Amino acid sequence: MSFQSTVFWVFSAILLFAALRVITARNPVHAALFLVLAFATSAALWMLLEAEFLAITLVLVYVGAVMVLFLFVVMMLDINLDRLREGYWDYLVPALVVAGVMVAEMATILWGRYFQLEGFPTPDAKAAGYSNTRELGKLIYTDYVYAFEIAAVILLVAIVAAIALTLRSRKDTKYQDPARQIAVRRQDRVRIVSMSAETAPAAAAPEKGTGSD
Repeated sequence: MSFQSTVFWVFSAILLFAALRVITARNPVHAALFLVLAFATSAALWMLLEAEFLAITLVLVYVGAVMVLFLFVVMMLDINLDRLREGYWDYLVPALVVAGVMVAEMATILWGRYFQLEGFPTPDAKAAGYSNTRELGKLIYTDYVYAFEIAAVILLVAIVAAIALTLRSRKDTKYQDPARQIAVRRQDRVRIVSMSAETAPAAAAPEKGTGSD
């Protein structure tokens, strides 16, 4: 077994272990950290396939932004772990069915002529000026342009739906209206009152002879 095949099997084992710990860890912080490990291992496998742009994107976007934000939110909130685990085992059977279907689909595709146990299928050698990013851009905007734009529209609809679902009008919410702030006049905020000057009466002096002998 070659060195590249050994690295592939080691990273694959780490990826499967990290993915399993994501759904079995009781602490959400630990689950998020195992998900970071899974993303990093997946990026390493993509590097073996010479998909450098996808590997770097996975690390920068998901590990560097999404998971850091998720960890920040989880650690800032006071999450009740016991209530979070309620009904966990009720979804075990549907989860196993979905996982079995996914494994069967991937095995059907990969176990044929694309995957051999005796060696890892290495990509073809590329020329010196080959750019993975340029070739990916050509494929996205030529052969898969319609699928790419449909995915973009679906994501846009999901963003709009999430904003619409979370946008609630509350009576006790204080907000500013810039149009009303600009249109305000001095007479609406300040009133000058003219008052005549008045002097305070002088204090009465104490009378003599009122002291006790």
